[in-house]
Amino acid sequence: MAEKSGSRDVVEKQEQNELLTVPEGWKEPGFSKEDNPHGMLEESSFATLFPKYREQYLRECWPLVKKKLAEFGVRAVLDVIEGSMTVATTRKTWDPFVVIRARDLIKLLARSVPYEQAVRILEDDVFCDIIKIGGLVRNKERFVKRRQRLIGPNGQTLKAVELLTQCYVLVQGNTVAAIGSHKGLRDVRKIVVDTMKNIHPVYNIKAMMIKRELAKDPVLKNESWDRFLPKFQHKQLSKRKQPFKKREKKAYTPFPPPQPESKVDQELATGEFFMKEKEKKQRKKQQQRVREVEAKKAQQERRNKAFIPPEEPAHKAHSTAGTEANSKVDVEALKKKIKKSQKTKLGANPKSVQKTEKMKVKGN
Repeated sequence: MAEKSGSRDVVEKQEQNELLTVPEGWKEPGFSKEDNPHGMLEESSFATLFPKYREQYLRECWPLVKKKLAEFGVRAVLDVIEGSMTVATTRKTWDPFVVIRARDLIKLLARSVPYEQAVRILEDDVFCDIIKIGGLVRNKERFVKRRQRLIGPNGQTLKAVELLTQCYVLVQGNTVAAIGSHKGLRDVRKIVVDTMKNIHPVYNIKAMMIKRELAKDPVLKNESWDRFLPKFQHKQLSKRKQPFKKREKKAYTPFPPPQPESKVDQELATGEFFMKEKEKKQRKKQQQRVREVEAKKAQQERRNKAFIPPEEPAHKAHSTAGTEANSKVDVEALKKKIKKSQKTKLGANPKSVQKTEKMKVKGN
């Protein structure tokens, strides 16, 4: 019996492993017209409004939208008077999910996404996400700054996000429209929401670049990547004015504080209570004299502080041996130069002067 139960466990584990493991490059089989030859019995429709400034562009691209949706048997109507777009299924519609994709298509067109990008939503592996950012920040000036931070200078930050997530991202008004895979849309949403919460998109971009490099390594594929990812600390600086003197809270005790001593208790402790009135007055006078003497001393010390000379910095004695030698050499050289200048006359040839000097030396 034990052997049979053991063999069953092994078989169950093998079956679980086979179910959990998905082969690489596997794709879900597509849904074709042959899978539903009878079409749809009931009609489903979706409508969405569009702003006035999109009317001209929608008029131009609407024939292309109708032609593309007609391939799936979906009817599209543009109502310029009401400012709405409607998509609905017909008896020829063979894909039951295509009406949801058509609804996303008109939503993207209403959010200023160009037709070339919006039409990709009709593909099986492409999805969309419209992120509402208008209510994430209350202050309008702060909202505009953070939205601009998401776009970056000349749209460089947005381009980096698109390259890393493999998604098309468009920031328009109070929404961010993204088109791509489920994984890419999840990353885009995280970056957008964090940017609106005052976390710079560069931090998320850096973490995504590290993750992309780690995914290439088959050894680290199934391990935790927390040790490789950078950890950024969010600084919360309080703008509230802090008091100059802060009172420290004492440790909580359930017992009440001790009762302060009364004047009678203090006199009993010092022995003053049993003294006579005359002795008490003498003692008070004596204490007052002592205080006066101490105050006079302190006052005198304060006055004398102004007459105390400050301590002068001690200068190091420099070595004079080298300087004396240099001065001697300089003095001798100067004497020689002065003698030469006195001997040479203005306009005299220096060679003749040297000859006369030599003759004098020989004569001596």
